[in-house]
Amino acid sequence: MPESVQMVTKKITIKDIARIAGVTPTTVSMALNNRPRISDKTRQKILKISNELNYRPDLLARSLISKKSYTIGLVINNISDPFFPELAQGIEEKARELGYNVILCNINRSMRSQGERIEMLRSKGVDGIICTTALVDDPHIRKLVDDNFPFVLINRRHYDPDLAGKINYVVLDNFSGGYTVIKHLYRLGHDRVAVLAGNFQTSTVIERNKGALQAMKDCGIKQSPRLTIKCDYSFEQAYNATKKLMKMKSPPTAIFSHDDNMALAAREAILEMGLKIPEDIALVGFDDIRTTSLTGIELTTISQKKYEMGELGVKILVENLEKEVPPMVNQLVLKAQMVIRKSCGYHMTGYVR
Repeated sequence: MPESVQMVTKKITIKDIARIAGVTPTTVSMALNNRPRISDKTRQKILKISNELNYRPDLLARSLISKKSYTIGLVINNISDPFFPELAQGIEEKARELGYNVILCNINRSMRSQGERIEMLRSKGVDGIICTTALVDDPHIRKLVDDNFPFVLINRRHYDPDLAGKINYVVLDNFSGGYTVIKHLYRLGHDRVAVLAGNFQTSTVIERNKGALQAMKDCGIKQSPRLTIKCDYSFEQAYNATKKLMKMKSPPTAIFSHDDNMALAAREAILEMGLKIPEDIALVGFDDIRTTSLTGIELTTISQKKYEMGELGVKILVENLEKEVPPMVNQLVLKAQMVIRKSCGYHMTGYVR
């Protein structure tokens, strides 16, 4: 029986794999950690041998040698929000590919909890943190910068001018996204558009709202303050806000929700009132969560590229962790793309102006 497939009782090491593969232990380490500078043929050979021998890395020894835990902390608002599972999947799968584990922390939209979770992750010895919950003036983010602790923001920016150029982030072009939604609704004939807003202490909401207001100005739409309701990403608040909007003397003819979760709440309220979407009111969300494409829902929305954002965030963080010299700051802004489905009414009339 070939040596590579013999039953073994002793703990398999990188040196054992190197001897069987006819390469150096360094080459084996590079292959197992998906590092560059080795051929695909050699990498696949090493991976095949390690699988046949049921190799398991000694993470404690690895950490003692490198003085790293090979663990990343992930801070999210609420795992029950449909936006986060796909984002977390992209983060976890990319981290695993690069040889890192992920500790997920759920803060339930509490800034106090965010601070506690960040401190807990640091005390546990994580190498870096990915934060998806930061506010525009977040003191916890400033502390990470002051402490020179590696981190990346995803779907968030920090507005402190003193920190400009010091924070890595991956975001969508939220201004463009908000602008595109309102321009789309205007061209469908809507001049009275309500907005279900998230948290105005976050860059995402501020920029989406700025884009929407600029589009309204450019289209000549006079927006009443009563038509923008802060719902803080809450399904219940968005549901109640929609009921309130639709009971107005002059209700809106379209609703733009700052995320799909609130848009689904608005949909529920509209249908309960006996109204039809889009015949009685058009509805547009933001995020493109998987539920929105289901038959019968078919929500027009802005695609967030959630999985891709997660992958890019991990890649930036790991590059920062593994470079010997201080890396350049990466600030990536992804293009916003509208996904047109039936909830906006485009399929019925097309653009009317």
